[in-house]
Amino acid sequence: MFQLNVEQFLMLMAVSLLVLGVISLAAGVLILTFRVGGKDIHTLASQTARMAQKGIAEDIAGLVGNASALLEALNQLVRTTSGVGVFLILVGFMLFASAYSLVTMVP
Repeated sequence: MFQLNVEQFLMLMAVSLLVLGVISLAAGVLILTFRVGGKDIHTLASQTARMAQKGIAEDIAGLVGNASALLEALNQLVRTTSGVGVFLILVGFMLFASAYSLVTMVP
């Protein structure tokens, strides 16, 4: 069994928190970079806009209503993805702060 004193245990905890913070920060940045502005979302939004224009031109109320509901769902998806990315970045910074406070506790 390993023998750890208090200083070694605090440093182990600080390094663990630092690694988790880096992973969380990287995941948040990657989500904000690639998922929010994804090509699939832009394609779906442009197709929905075309569908709505066709519905307006042909005076089909149901098609326009469904297209606007789909656009609203896409907007909500982008907001939710952005929120997840920002949350992961904030968690990463909190883990950095926790790691720093543990390092400063080591005598």
